[in-house]
Amino acid sequence: MGGNLVRHFRNSVTYSRRTAPFGRGSERSRTPSRDRRKRCLWNTLAVYLASHCAPQSLGPYSGKTRSRRALNTVFFVGFSLCLCVSVVNISFAADKEHLAMLANAQAAFDRVEQVAAPPLPEASACVQTQAAMLSVALPAEESELHYRKGFCELAVGAMTHSQSTFADAAAELDRSGASMLAWLARRAGSLPEQANWNQPDSCPKSCEPLIPVAKLWKGWVALKGGDAYTAAVQFDALPNSGWPDYVSGLLAFRGGRYAESTARYRKAVDVWTRMQQEKDPPLGILLSPPMDVPQLLTELGGAQIVAGDPKGAVATLDRALEASPKGRAYFLRARAKELTGQAEAALADYNLASRAAFADANDLASGEAHLYRGILLYRRKDYQRAEEEFSSALNFEINPTLRPDASAWRHLSAVASGSCGTSREFLERSLASVSPYFPKDEARSLAAGCPAGPAL
Repeated sequence: MGGNLVRHFRNSVTYSRRTAPFGRGSERSRTPSRDRRKRCLWNTLAVYLASHCAPQSLGPYSGKTRSRRALNTVFFVGFSLCLCVSVVNISFAADKEHLAMLANAQAAFDRVEQVAAPPLPEASACVQTQAAMLSVALPAEESELHYRKGFCELAVGAMTHSQSTFADAAAELDRSGASMLAWLARRAGSLPEQANWNQPDSCPKSCEPLIPVAKLWKGWVALKGGDAYTAAVQFDALPNSGWPDYVSGLLAFRGGRYAESTARYRKAVDVWTRMQQEKDPPLGILLSPPMDVPQLLTELGGAQIVAGDPKGAVATLDRALEASPKGRAYFLRARAKELTGQAEAALADYNLASRAAFADANDLASGEAHLYRGILLYRRKDYQRAEEEFSSALNFEINPTLRPDASAWRHLSAVASGSCGTSREFLERSLASVSPYFPKDEARSLAAGCPAGPAL
């Protein structure tokens, strides 16, 4: 009977672990030390029951036997209790140290997650603390710790712009199952072989404020691919980010609404400039797509030209060139100066536009640079050399948006040099697809004096 009771009590004990990750809002997982304490107490109870509930033998020596068993019971129970006290003391100490490390790791994460602009020392300390905890973590705690480590590495990468840190963050976040943040880390770090992020995506509460930032990146990818309408939908996730105004300005320009385009671009410039001047920008801004203010100023200057404000365009393009001397900005400023009667200054800017484009080209093979140099030669009335430059522009790599202008300039140079007839017909056809910056009125006036046919 005593043996059966021992087996009954031992078999009745079950050991289970909670599978919820350790963290705020979750219960603490059962630790091995708790299991050891429980097992020890059950074993002590089993010894006691085995000693008192075993069958009693009958006979002349039964009294002595019972006395001996009572003494044995006292001995075994006392020994087991002493052993349990030793195990329990060690277990309590181990539990206390483990819980203290978990609490320290949680506190380090809170100092990063609970502030909009975490300091770099705090974020770096968070990474180290989570890494130390991972070395002694239980399986049920690992996923949450990988997430915290990846989140803090993401913050460090945003402040240091380190590709290796972004790569480490993406790897840790992948281990935790936070696919959206891992995708964001790869985008922000300009990492190759970037994985796709498809909604819906489950992420802890701490990553929810970064979902709109990830949508900004989706819009940025669509915009780079030429899909401005899809980009506009994604940019609506953060209406005050400047990106909705930027894409609205772009779409208005394409639709010929130049005054609206100018207003939208100007608003985007104000928003981006203010964000870049923040002393301690929030993590969401640091992880957002790059805000290229000089490029935006260039687009604003171009919109001002065709909206009828060349003088304002010159001032805007001065700001763009001061921040980043690019060929397109020089070209647009040259066009604006032409419209304000500054012929010599315009020639100087056409020359600078060509040089800047050559400087940015690979192996000096730049169709854009040849286009700008051709315009410079045309304005100097060197029509034959200008036509050659425009032909080179079409033969080299050139932005597709500039190709129609290069073709029209080539035909215009031919007409200006006296080649009417076919050249005039080609010029007439090309005017339908040129940009707003091409001098259409000048081309029509020149064609009107061409003896090959009636005016355009």
